[in-house]
Amino acid sequence: MTPAVYVIATMDTKGFELGFVAEILRRRGFCVRIVDVGTLSEPSVVPDVTRDEVRAAASRNGDTSSQRISNHRNSAGTDRASAIGEMAECLRRYLLREQSLGCVLGIIGLGGSGGTSLISHALRAMPIGLPKLLVSTVASGNVAPYVDCSDILMMYSVVDVSGLNAVSEVILSNAAFALAGMVQQPLQRREARPAIGMTMFGVTTPCVTQVRERLESQGYDCLVFHATGTGGRAMEQLVASGLIIGVLDITTTEIADEVVGGVFPSGPHRFEKLIQSQIPLVLSLGALDMVNFGAIDTVPAAFRERRLHVHNAQVTLMRTTPDENRKIGRWIAEKLNQSTAPLTLVIPEGGLSLLDVPGQPFHDPEADAALFTELSSRLHVTAQRQLIRLPYDINNPKFSTALLQHFQELLPRA
Repeated sequence: MTPAVYVIATMDTKGFELGFVAEILRRRGFCVRIVDVGTLSEPSVVPDVTRDEVRAAASRNGDTSSQRISNHRNSAGTDRASAIGEMAECLRRYLLREQSLGCVLGIIGLGGSGGTSLISHALRAMPIGLPKLLVSTVASGNVAPYVDCSDILMMYSVVDVSGLNAVSEVILSNAAFALAGMVQQPLQRREARPAIGMTMFGVTTPCVTQVRERLESQGYDCLVFHATGTGGRAMEQLVASGLIIGVLDITTTEIADEVVGGVFPSGPHRFEKLIQSQIPLVLSLGALDMVNFGAIDTVPAAFRERRLHVHNAQVTLMRTTPDENRKIGRWIAEKLNQSTAPLTLVIPEGGLSLLDVPGQPFHDPEADAALFTELSSRLHVTAQRQLIRLPYDINNPKFSTALLQHFQELLPRA
């Protein structure tokens, strides 16, 4: 089939609005495929791809979602959430199939809360870099559940996606032209180089920068991920996709938020994809001296009397305690003990961040020692799984040199 821009919505409620977007894109010279993912009444505009065709993409793989959604259309409407979830999975499989055939130039979706949940589930499965835009009534709030670690562009609809009016026509037009711009401007690709994943926080920037610059001078493409929960997951997703050949997981602060209850949690599966990938892996303990919260007045009451540091107006840091660090060390060791490929954990005994050195507010050798001792006692050291303790803080140039050396030792064995 001719490569096309896919425009998607629940066309039982947003058919006319979707047709408006499709017409703008057609006038720009694109082949357009209108896709219906409705689960209630019949579409108000005839689609190019019917909901039955979308469901068939799942049915061909032996999935029973098609029948369940068909049954829902004849029900009293008490199972709408289930039907949306099932259609979301059908759409994901349909778009993956179309993308594998080279048919997808870009995707634009329109949705309220239900439609946004449905369409974003499929968009998150699309390759990073493929243009994807979602006009949504919920895009002015917390979009993390919809975007997660993908590159979906969310546009707030301002008014409900319900009819064409003086506001919605402008918003939908802007969205169509934005997608057109992304599709019409092909990326000027740089020379392909092997990619290395790295994690960083502001308080570990000197270390990561030193390592990155030296690797880049050796011909590597360094992808640096901000360790905000989604950053770690995004890196691991690219590792699982085969796009990253090695990882320097220098800043593992997301584990502190996961264990203690901060706003940048790693999620329960951190490190798992790194271990499963069997790629060269060097880790450290960057910024595990802190847990992240929002503005100072958002810090939970249970933590108000703790050692806090206002990083900026929107970020407040809390120093981890010895007991918390023992839990963090146990969490990390249990994950890393599952590895079978070579990995090296390098401990910076002189401090875990710019704030954890003498004279700085989070300097606490006792708390750090609890973390180091727990890791040393619980990590099962083997010929493949090494633990190195160095007497430097993490941002000391001697520490970054050691990280790079241990990483380069693993590369020939990959």
